Amino acid sequence: MNSRKHAPRALLAAAVALAVSTAYGQKNEEKPVHPGTPPSELMYKGAPIPIKPEEAAEPKAPPMTKEELEIGKKIYFERCAGCHGVLRKGATGKPLTPDITLARGTDYLKVFINYGSPAGMPNWGTSGQLTEQQVDIMARFLQQPPPVPPEFGLAEMKATWKVLVPPGERPKKKMNALNLENLFSATLRDAGEIALIDGDSKKIVSVVKTGYAVHISRLSSSGRYLYVIGRDAQVNLIDLWMEKPGNVAVIKVGLEARSVDTSKYKGWEDKYAIAGSYWPPQYTIMKGDTLEPLKIVSTRGMVVGTQEYHPEPRVASIVASHLKPQFVVNVKETGETLMVDYSDLKNLKVTAIDAARFLHDGGWDSTKRYFLVAANTSNKIAVIDAKDDKLAALVDVGKIPHPGRGANFVDPKYGPVWATGDLGDEGIAVIGTDPKKHKASAWKVVRTLKSQGGGSLFIKTHPKSHHLYVDNALNPDPKVSSTVAVYDIRNVEKGYTVLPIADWSGIKDGPRRVVQPEYNKAGDEVWFSVWNGKEQESAIVVVDDKTLKLKAVIKDKRLITPTGKFNVYNTQHDIY
Repeated sequence: MNSRKHAPRALLAAAVALAVSTAYGQKNEEKPVHPGTPPSELMYKGAPIPIKPEEAAEPKAPPMTKEELEIGKKIYFERCAGCHGVLRKGATGKPLTPDITLARGTDYLKVFINYGSPAGMPNWGTSGQLTEQQVDIMARFLQQPPPVPPEFGLAEMKATWKVLVPPGERPKKKMNALNLENLFSATLRDAGEIALIDGDSKKIVSVVKTGYAVHISRLSSSGRYLYVIGRDAQVNLIDLWMEKPGNVAVIKVGLEARSVDTSKYKGWEDKYAIAGSYWPPQYTIMKGDTLEPLKIVSTRGMVVGTQEYHPEPRVASIVASHLKPQFVVNVKETGETLMVDYSDLKNLKVTAIDAARFLHDGGWDSTKRYFLVAANTSNKIAVIDAKDDKLAALVDVGKIPHPGRGANFVDPKYGPVWATGDLGDEGIAVIGTDPKKHKASAWKVVRTLKSQGGGSLFIKTHPKSHHLYVDNALNPDPKVSSTVAVYDIRNVEKGYTVLPIADWSGIKDGPRRVVQPEYNKAGDEVWFSVWNGKEQESAIVVVDDKTLKLKAVIKDKRLITPTGKFNVYNTQHDIY
C-alpha cells in the first residue's frame, strides 16, 4: 500500500476524531450531527473590523496574495475574533497564534475549520458557510502574524457620535399607548435591527435600525431609554416615550464590543451609560441621555495569577450596582473584575478584584449584593461582593459555564440558589447564595443537574414561576438544539421535560435553533427565539408557563435571525 497516497485520508480521519472528542467528553466514534444549512446561526459571529493586513508575512507560513490576506482578514473578524481574540491569543476559543498554527500545518487546519467541534467551534465548511477556497485561505491566514487593528480614542468616537433628537426636543411624557413594562426588545441579528414587540398583543410595534449583530439590550433605571450595543461597537439610544419609539442618539465606542449598561444607584438614575469594548480593550462612560463620551479607560494590564502582561484584555460584561454609584466591569483575558466608582469621573476610583480567567457573563443573586460571573475556560464562577468590594468565592463548576444572567430560585433543601448551564458539557451547576441563613451551602455547588447536553447559552426562571428553562442552542444534535428542557424547581431531582419549541413554530426547514428563554413581566409566559438563517423563516414561540403548552407563535417577515429578547420590566429591575 502506498503510504503517501493514503496520508491525507489518515490525517482527515485523525483530525475529525480529535474535533469530535473535545467538548462533551464524547468518544471518538460518536460524530456530531450538523444540519447542512447556511448557519450564521451555528455560532455568534464576531464584528467586521477594518484592519489593513500588513505586507510583511511570516516567512515559514504558506504564501498568500494581498487579495487572499484581505479575504482572510474579513472572514476572521466576522466569524472568529469573538472567541479567539483580535490578536488570536484565545479566550473561549483556543489560541491561534503562529507558533501553534504553523506546527499544525495547512491540512490539519483545513480539516478543523471544515468540520468544527462539538465544543462550539462551528463546522464552517461542511455547513456551507465557507467555500472550499475560503477554508483553504483561512488555514493559510491563521499561520500568518495576526494584523493589529487601529486604536479608537475620543476623537474617533466623537466623529461617530450623533444626537438625532436633542433632550429638549423629546417628549415630556409618554406619547404612545404601549404597555412599556411588558414590551420586548428582540435582536434581529443579521438584519442589524431590533424589533420592539408588544408583550400583550404579540405584535411588532417598531423595528429600529441598530449596529451589526446586536449583543444585548439594557434599560435605563427609569425604564424610558433602551440602550443596545452591536458587535461592531455601535451603541444606539432609543426613546420609548416617543409616539413611535426610535433612535435619539448613536455612537461607536470602538471596533468590536459586547456590553452596555446604565447607572442605577439612587440619585444617579439615567445619568451615565457605560459600554465595554473588545477592541480596543477599554470601557467608555457616556452621558446617559445623549451618549456623549466623557471618560475612556484602558483595560490593558497584568493577568491574574501569572502577572504577565496582556495586550488585549476585552471587556466581557458590565452590570450596574444597586448598592453604590458603581459599575461592575468584567475583563475577560486578565480575569479581573473592576468596581468603577462613577461619582467623580475626574478622579476616577477603580477597585480591581482578582477573579479568574476568562471572565464572560453573569448576574446578580436575589439580594443584588453578590454578582456571579463565569470564568468560562477556568470552569469557575467568581462571586463578587458588591457591598464590600471583594471576592467572596471562586466556585468550581462544569466545562465552559455560560449563564447569560443565570437563574435565581429557592431550592427546597438549600434555600436561595443561582444556576448556570454549560457550553462544554451537560451539567447545570446550582450554587447556594445565602451566607446568612444557609451558611453551610453558600458558594458551593449544592446540585449538579443533568441537561440534554452541552451547547447551552441561557438558563432562566422567574420569582413567580416554579419552572427552570435551559436551552442548548449550540448543541450539534438538531434534536437537542431545536428543543428546551424544563425543570420543576420544587423537585429538580425528578429530571426535565422536553418542549419541542421548533416543531411548535411550524417551521420545517433549517437548523431551527431555539435560544434564550425570556419571561414576560407577569412571569406567566416564556418567549423563545427559533433562530434560522438570514434567508430562512424564523419565529418567536410563546409558552404558557403554568401548563407548558403552546400559547402563541409570532411570525413576521421582519423577524430576521431573532436571538436575544429582553423584557423591559425584567431587564430594568434585574429579574432573573
